[in-house]
Amino acid sequence: MQVLRVRRGMSRPVLAGLVGMSPSWVKQVEAGRLQTPKLPMILRIAEALRVRDLAELTGDQSPHVELFAGPGHARLPAVAAVINAFPLAAEDRAAPAAPHLRARLARAWAARHASPHHREAIGALLPGLITDAQLAARQAESAAQRRAAQAVLAETWSLSQFFLAYQPDAALLWRVAERGMVAAQESEDPHAIGVAAWLLAQAHRDAGPGHFEAADAVTLGTLRYLEPLLAEATDEVLAIAGALRFEAAYTAARRGDTGVAWGWWDRADEIARRLPADYFHPVTSFSRAIMGPHAVTVAVELRAGGESVRQATASQDVALPSRPRSARHRIERARGYHVAGQAETALATLERAFEDAPETIRYNGHARSLILEETEARSPERRRRAAQLAVKVGLLAA
Repeated sequence: MQVLRVRRGMSRPVLAGLVGMSPSWVKQVEAGRLQTPKLPMILRIAEALRVRDLAELTGDQSPHVELFAGPGHARLPAVAAVINAFPLAAEDRAAPAAPHLRARLARAWAARHASPHHREAIGALLPGLITDAQLAARQAESAAQRRAAQAVLAETWSLSQFFLAYQPDAALLWRVAERGMVAAQESEDPHAIGVAAWLLAQAHRDAGPGHFEAADAVTLGTLRYLEPLLAEATDEVLAIAGALRFEAAYTAARRGDTGVAWGWWDRADEIARRLPADYFHPVTSFSRAIMGPHAVTVAVELRAGGESVRQATASQDVALPSRPRSARHRIERARGYHVAGQAETALATLERAFEDAPETIRYNGHARSLILEETEARSPERRRRAAQLAVKVGLLAA
């Protein structure tokens, strides 16, 4: 635990606060003066330290249990092969036009939001999209064509990140994130730059507390670029600026900075109110409706039990036009109920999340750790339900 904590750049008081214990307790566990914590506490520690495999924390005698990386999707090898096949020679065929590729991208985003198995939906489309978008960028003849093609390529890399997220190939995810940022900068398109930065900031933050400053640097730097454009911005540019403001709130909440986190949430909400009531950004899900779910996330990351429940209850009827995003919202609400000690409600909410989008919960580390913890619950009924859900998610054998 000490090695992992130091590697993450996390102090004992910070880890203690995240798991609800005292700094002296952390010190005694690390020094071996206390018995190994029970499974629920081990899972909280694993979540705080972003441990992907419990064996990293407890030793090789533990079963191999992936937490923050889900199983490799069946389409991962095909997508990885296209990403790794660096295109040098021009192909004999002509590249599709940028408007044609953008229409295909729009259909791919729509398929993702509509499908309970969204990685399957976009994984089937990505190899062709990546190949054609790269071809269009190589064959562009004028500066205007090149910028348009690079904008499409940047969004194709963004779609790829949604497929690769939480799969067991972090190097591939980082490669795509960086390519997306380069293509976006080449496009000179504010929206493409904002989306690429939004995803790159998440990649930094998910790497752990030692990378929070890098996440903030990407987020705040991009916001400084976008802010002068907002007075006359399109809805999509407004939305990506709002999404980035929330990313600043999210990172502050992960850091435990309450005032900064809610301050950035307020600033994101200001932009949300400028958008049409039915607007929904296809990449970030930013909208008026998403601000309630975002408030749940901030409260949960701040470990504020009462506020987590209040926000989860206030947003329980929010309708989001995306099955995976709806499932993610239910997972965040379940975390809120769990922080407040309402385990029964948390488990019921996770069951609903599985009904919305099974692939979302299979690849969500928070959901996986909560389910495993509930398999050790004192209540036989909760243990039974949690075990059934663990089998569905793939954490336990049938």
